Amino acid sequence: MARTPQTQLAVLGALSIEPMTGYRLRAEIVQTLGHFWHESFGQVYPALTALQADGLVEREDAAGGSGTPFRITSAGRRRLRELLGEPFRQPPPRNPLLLRLFFGDQVPADLVHRWLADALAEAEEAAARCERLRAEVEAEVRAEARAGGAGGARFRLVTVLAGLHAAQAQERWAREALALLADGEDGEDGEDGTTGSAGTA
Repeated sequence: MARTPQTQLAVLGALSIEPMTGYRLRAEIVQTLGHFWHESFGQVYPALTALQADGLVEREDAAGGSGTPFRITSAGRRRLRELLGEPFRQPPPRNPLLLRLFFGDQVPADLVHRWLADALAEAEEAAARCERLRAEVEAEVRAEARAGGAGGARFRLVTVLAGLHAAQAQERWAREALALLADGEDGEDGEDGTTGSAGTA
């Protein structure tokens, strides 16, 4: 079996959309699921091998090489529905940036500023990526509607919107944090007893 049921779910779910090679599967997981789920190459390929051995996925061309796409089988779709129906728990948060910021008074102010500036840049990049993905998935939703039915695109759009809103919230937080800490630095007492916010006479 695959390394974990969650890895199975990610791989089978991706292949339920369309057949893919192992390389493209990993790329799609990074690009499409990346704002809420992570799987490394070291997880995807063993999962595919195990799923194939269990008859849950198969090569489109049984005689094909490593570049032949995998597709989900009927048994794989049943397993996917089983996994989706299983109860789950959110893992406890582990945010290395917030852990460091909590003890930020122990390091130079410019280091804290760099942490936040990097977080802001990453959030801006993530928001832009989600905006592009949102446009693509919205086009899929419209195409499905024109075809006369609602497919999986609207569910994918819901997850993309979650990533977009999270990135935008991170942007707002990083800007506010930078401003808050800058105000605090301006008001700190200097070595001569004057405050950094005092103007010249």
